[in-house]
Order: sequence, then structure tokens, then C-alpha cells
Amino acid sequence: MSQRGKHSGKPGHSRPRPNRSGNGAAGRGRNRFDGPSPDADGRATGMPPGISMDVPAAPVLAGTSADDTMPSPDGAGGPRAKKSLGQNFLRDRNIAAKIVAALRIGPEDRVIEIGPGPGALTRHIHAAGPAQLFLLEKDYHWASEHGRTRPAEPPVITPVLTDALLFPWERLTPPRSWKVIGNLPYNVASPLMWDILSTAPGLARAVFMIQKEVGERIVAAPGSGTYGALSVWLQSFVTPHMEFIVPPQVFVPRPKVDSAVLSFVPLGAARGRFDPARLSRLLKVCFQQRRKQLQRILRSYVQGDVPALLTGLGLDPAVRPESLAPEDFHMLSESVKIP
Repeated sequence: MSQRGKHSGKPGHSRPRPNRSGNGAAGRGRNRFDGPSPDADGRATGMPPGISMDVPAAPVLAGTSADDTMPSPDGAGGPRAKKSLGQNFLRDRNIAAKIVAALRIGPEDRVIEIGPGPGALTRHIHAAGPAQLFLLEKDYHWASEHGRTRPAEPPVITPVLTDALLFPWERLTPPRSWKVIGNLPYNVASPLMWDILSTAPGLARAVFMIQKEVGERIVAAPGSGTYGALSVWLQSFVTPHMEFIVPPQVFVPRPKVDSAVLSFVPLGAARGRFDPARLSRLLKVCFQQRRKQLQRILRSYVQGDVPALLTGLGLDPAVRPESLAPEDFHMLSESVKIP
């Protein structure tokens, strides 16, 4: 995919989980995603129903290397980037290698790449030698290309023709180590990260390239102008780190803004105790009215003395949402019920 497009995610809104039953798009079926291997005709087995490699796969010539067989990393020889998918192909191999290095791939890791497109990151991930490599690709052409040109040497590459927004991330479970990477399309980056980083219990690390502006919001501290619902939500589950900035000229076609590469490490046992659904509803209400005082925002949801409730929690009733730390929102979500 390696896609780019105008950011239209809406942090602060809990994206409804897709209906994965009935239409075959991503049916629930077996609750496992534990390392399929290709069967005799090259198709993936052991995948959840509806999450399968639905593309033709031709045998790979023996004795070829990943660089010889994989699609061109800049999209040469393939179709033009699709504006409808927000595609912009990364063409700088040094930056691609730097992005993959940030994932810190080990030999026991199972890696999922979102939107590989022509494979700018894929060849470096493969060379890093994970236990398995899965490619989630919405574009039929590039999913087919990765199925047709898989390198002969391990690890096995399994292309999956699917929309990452429909993927059952909750099925990435321990004790396996799962790592996720991708150059995310701007227009779906926020909802993708909102889901992946909060619902995948087996996630060990993630690295995403996104719009710089969104990256700055994710790592923002309370009280800053860029701090918001997405900041609170993601920081409630992971520790985000801004790795480096990527200029527009390394993409084809060239986007109009800078990109940022961020890494994410799950908090694990350090995560606060809160109900994610309640936190999501609270963030939506608070950051839709972020310029108002907290006591005014919550008076429609609390029976009784709102200032007294907030004071009892150690919070200033006149404070605005953008000044509260994630831990404050966790505590507040347990005390205020928002339908």
C-alpha cells in the first residue's frame, strides 16, 4: 500500500468495530491467527475465514534472492499509484531500511506489514529474518504480485488480500510475539492505530509512518495545543516515540506534507486500570468541547454536585480537558458514567 492521502481520522471518536460476520469480508470463525503455511497450490492455510490469501500464487524460481523476485520498491512496472487509496510509494531504500530497523525484528517475531504496495519495506523485513511475515494488502494488483514473486528462502511470506480496517487485531494473542509495521494512508491512520494499539494483546512493538501533524499529536503532553483524544487514548495503551521525520520528495507521487515515523511499545503491566469503552466515551464527550471547563462538560452526566465530585478526585473543576493527564481520564472514567 505505502499509501498517503489527506488525513481525515477523527480522534476522540471510538470507531465502531466492523461487522465481521455474514458477508465473508472478515468473518470471525476460528479465534486464531497462529502462523499459516502455504499449502500445495501456494494459498495460505490456517487463516480465519474471510482473511485468506485470495490471489493467484505462482511457484518461485529456486535460487533467486528477495531483491531478484520481489516487486520493484518504487512501483516501477506496476500500475500508477491509486488516488482513491491514497497511494504514494516510498522510493528511498535507506529510509525504508531505517523504518524497518526501528521495529527491532528478532528471529521469533511474527511480523505483519500493512499495505506493502511494491514492497519498499517488505524486502528489508524479509532480510531481517522474522519467524513469519504476513502482508495485509487491499490493492489486488500488489497482493497478487507478492503472491507471485515470493522469495524461495525463508521466512515464508503470506500475502493476505484484505482491508486492514477489517482485520481482527484482537486475534494477535500471546505467547507469540507479534510486531506490526506499515506506511499508513493518512485518511485511515488514526482509526487503524486506535484499534491496533488497544486491542492486540500479543503486540510486542509497532512502527508506523503517518502524517507528521498526527504524529505530533500522538506524542503530545498534557497542556500543549496538539494534545487531544488520540494522544490520551494511545498513551493509555502504549508508549509512543517519534523516531524521525520523512520529507515528501522520497515518495512517488510526492505528498504535500512531511511524514513521521513513530514506534509504539505496549505498556503491559504498567497500564492503568480502566474500562476502554468507558474511557472512549469520556474522551469523545470531553474533546468535542475541549475549550469548556470540565465541570460544565460533565454536568449533563452527573447527578449532584459536579465540582464536589471533581474536587474529591483531586481535579480542579475549572480545568479544561487538554490539561488532564491520561491517568486523570482513567480515574474520571471510573467515576462518571457516559452512555
